[in-house]
Amino acid sequence: MEKIALCPGTYDPITEGHRDIIRRCASVFDTVIVTVSDNPKKSPLYSVEKRIEFIYRSLAELKNLEIVFFKGLLVDLAKEKNAQVIVKGLRAISDFEYELQMAQMNKKLAPEIETFFLISNPRYAYLSSSAVKEVAGLGGCIKGLVPGEIEKDVVASFKNNIFE
Repeated sequence: MEKIALCPGTYDPITEGHRDIIRRCASVFDTVIVTVSDNPKKSPLYSVEKRIEFIYRSLAELKNLEIVFFKGLLVDLAKEKNAQVIVKGLRAISDFEYELQMAQMNKKLAPEIETFFLISNPRYAYLSSSAVKEVAGLGGCIKGLVPGEIEKDVVASFKNNIFE
């Protein structure tokens, strides 16, 4: 049986922390489906298409990767894709509290789907897309915060105030 995992997020934009979690998943699971969400609680700067492009460019070396957009319940997508596991990266205790609630709700909705928590590499424990956007928006250096493959694009989008 093929082991399939979902790695959900908004990825606005993908960070080195996201990339680390996805790479680690790709070394364990046969297929990793990066699910770019349309979270109604967030207002992304980048379009879904641009976020997906950034992820493809950042993880081009991974051959067991699929990237999809989803809107709705994550467990419905997991069932559709025959995924057995949802993988969530955790940076801090505050992440755990929220993610635990989501995992328990997902377990109620789909008992056959497991949630795995993957602790972030300490190098990236402070890193979030929100922090990247704040630093970039104020003209700070984001080298090492986002994958090098997209760094210039992110800097240019803030410099020119053009988000596609």
